[in-house]
Amino acid sequence: MLSNVAVLALDGGHAFELGVFCEVFGIDRSDDGLPAYDFAVVSATGRSVRTRHGFQVETPHGLERLESADLVGVPASDPDVRHPGELFEALRAAVGRGARVLSICSGAFLLGEAGLLDGRRCTTHWRYGEELARRHPLARVETDVLYVDDDPVITGAGTAAGIDTCLHLVRKEQGSAVASDIARRMVAPPYREGGQSQYVKRPDLKPGTGHLAPLLSWLEANLHEELTVGGMARRAGMSPRTFARRFHEEIGTTPLQWITGQRVLLAQHRLENTDEPITTVAERAGFGSVATLRHHFARRLGTTPHDYRRAFRGTAGDRSR
Repeated sequence: MLSNVAVLALDGGHAFELGVFCEVFGIDRSDDGLPAYDFAVVSATGRSVRTRHGFQVETPHGLERLESADLVGVPASDPDVRHPGELFEALRAAVGRGARVLSICSGAFLLGEAGLLDGRRCTTHWRYGEELARRHPLARVETDVLYVDDDPVITGAGTAAGIDTCLHLVRKEQGSAVASDIARRMVAPPYREGGQSQYVKRPDLKPGTGHLAPLLSWLEANLHEELTVGGMARRAGMSPRTFARRFHEEIGTTPLQWITGQRVLLAQHRLENTDEPITTVAERAGFGSVATLRHHFARRLGTTPHDYRRAFRGTAGDRSR
């Protein structure tokens, strides 16, 4: 369930990451048929909290507000700032009663201090990965991903990856159509393939402005076709070897992995929003057969197309009519 969201305002916190939670969950979009969340910004240290940027955030809500939250958001903050023990107790209590916690960037350090990363997969900004692993050796830190969902603890990488992380949870709980509509309102991509390595390596081509943009648009409209690296390379005017290298630099993954991800998203959309037989969904998404569709759903989503439709058709599908 995802309806009641409480986000921490932390001493030394980062405004952008706090703003991501406010943008995704704190805006009433019910006029567009989207969910409206019971949303609150919470302070552990009093009504006024000073951000790292020098301005104050004021809120009437204290830690007691976490007791009713389905989701507790933890924005980025200075890993060396000391927080009151009551905050860690409140986070552990929230998880203990079945709530989720979701951190962005260095917010993972606070979850680590609360003991919520022990034995779990997690991530943070690639610059902080080694330090997070050093401080919390029982955590399984992964730095080449945009987010890690080790339910009920979800951790996102640096800054803009917080948007990906929040939209992932919306997609998981309320379907891809809802997540896509929120992303559209935010003028953000509903789903990004790849990991943090594309940013660590600082490629010459900037994401979104590279030479592959026209090709990506064409591929998205032709996912039902038989697509090969050689054919894509010819359309891009490159040799297959150069194309594969440039694609990985700009997108952060291989061409075939990206296409598979886009096909899974298209299949999710059609399963949620149409009554097409699963055989038709498989064909229109470019998988060719139900067996292939089922294979990739199991690998990427941990479920079957039939179970996915049964879980999400009523939520997002009814809303889209």
